[in-house]
Amino acid sequence: MTDNPEEPLIANPQSTEGDQHDGSHDVEHAHESRGGKPQVSPPGLFIWLLTFSAGISGLLFGYDTGVISATLVSIGTSLSHRPLTSLDKSVITSCTSLFALLVLPFASSLADDRGRKRVVLFADTLFIIGALCQAASRTVEVMVVGRSVVGVAIGAASFVTPLYIAELAPATHRGRLVTMNIVFITLGQVVAYVVGWIFGTYGSPETTGWRWMVGLGAMPAVCQVVILLWMPESPRWLVKEGRSEEAREVIARIAAGDDAQDPSTRREVDAVLKNIEIEVREEAMAMRLGGTGVGNGNGNPVNAWMEAMRELFRVRRNRRALAIACLLQGLQQLCGFNSLMYFSATIFTMVGFSEPTLISLVVAVTNFAFTLVALVLIDRVGRRRILLWSLPFMMAGLVLAGYGFSFIELPDSETSSATTTGGQGGATIILASIMIYVAGYAIGLGNVPWMQSELFSLNVRSVGSGVATATNWSANFVIGLTFLPLMEALSPSWTFVLYAVICAVGYGLIWRVYPETAGLSLEDAATLLGADDWGVR
Repeated sequence: MTDNPEEPLIANPQSTEGDQHDGSHDVEHAHESRGGKPQVSPPGLFIWLLTFSAGISGLLFGYDTGVISATLVSIGTSLSHRPLTSLDKSVITSCTSLFALLVLPFASSLADDRGRKRVVLFADTLFIIGALCQAASRTVEVMVVGRSVVGVAIGAASFVTPLYIAELAPATHRGRLVTMNIVFITLGQVVAYVVGWIFGTYGSPETTGWRWMVGLGAMPAVCQVVILLWMPESPRWLVKEGRSEEAREVIARIAAGDDAQDPSTRREVDAVLKNIEIEVREEAMAMRLGGTGVGNGNGNPVNAWMEAMRELFRVRRNRRALAIACLLQGLQQLCGFNSLMYFSATIFTMVGFSEPTLISLVVAVTNFAFTLVALVLIDRVGRRRILLWSLPFMMAGLVLAGYGFSFIELPDSETSSATTTGGQGGATIILASIMIYVAGYAIGLGNVPWMQSELFSLNVRSVGSGVATATNWSANFVIGLTFLPLMEALSPSWTFVLYAVICAVGYGLIWRVYPETAGLSLEDAATLLGADDWGVR
């Protein structure tokens, strides 16, 4: 792997073996300058509009996971005519993650059977139903149903939106465009904090304020439905379904917009389409030789999903892709980030800040701002290097936070608040360290795992991405369940040190097995893991 961040990473390291796809790459790679290096043009207006329309799912994801924090403290006795108990709050919060996890096998099967765009539209419908159900709820049980419906929508959208964008995006801009989805997620979290603060402060207490918070989640979903009706399906899915002419039209729109009839553009489009068709044929041949029928399933989506799962574990490069994708998705949650997002107000109250909600908003804005930095760097620096550069900052922030928490004593059963032995010094250290940690997370681990579709070959891309996303939600559930007990059992200091150790282990594994995929077409990226060194040079 090259050490020069400026060098375009477009060549397939395995291309000398003679078994690759004619050396063809995505559209940007077809043109070469006189100096022999590819000319990389910026994404066109069409691809930006397409990414924006799909990225609204990220906005919904971030908003619905963030708004519940302000909602719970604003409900009062509006549900079931009584204050919410701790169990009520836990169930209302955790049911979203649980149903996001449970829906993934069905969503991945639906994405293969009916297409990526339809799953996004399905998720939008559930976002609308869930938001309205929450806004109209009068009992705890109905609120749980509404949050569960939103959980199904989040689970489907969190897996299919990056997949949809990745299969449409030009190779040299794919990382940036997939990162746009993460930008929308972090923006949704910021919006949720702001909306929660506005309605919590100025809305009618315990009556309409919190209902507006959750009900507003329907508006972006309605907008996305309208926009997506005019957007195309993934060309790779179209080819897999035998609809190559439709795929050609989509690729031409991505390549040149209204100038799709230009001869040079038509040659580029033909090269991209041929590359995809070759991969589909090779995979079909491999499946016949292996005795499987992935993508067929005799017309039964469940059978097709089970066959794809067998193919995922039977082929070595698929197993390796799954191992890397699950490693990154698990590490993204086990590093403790979402425990910080869920309980940031609790932490900042504990350390003595008088406006913990506003301090939490500062953290959310930091996350959003450095996700924008990742948007600029992800294709320029590369996925592997951006992780290896950002993880040390996360570890440093976690260790520094553990030091800051050494000045804090948690409340016991006889006191209602924590005590500090270091004045405002400990609180300042904790805030600074958390911002360092969040900045490192946003640049690297917050977005790179969602590039997971690059690792999988087409016939298992949907199901592999679904399993990896399920790993994310499973780890999310574990972190949400164990964070406060760990704080009590180990102390806050050692809890954050434990997260730093997990990051260190993840760093070693990433260095060992995660290859660079920046600049490669999806077809070429999927071949990297067939090498003995997992494509890492």
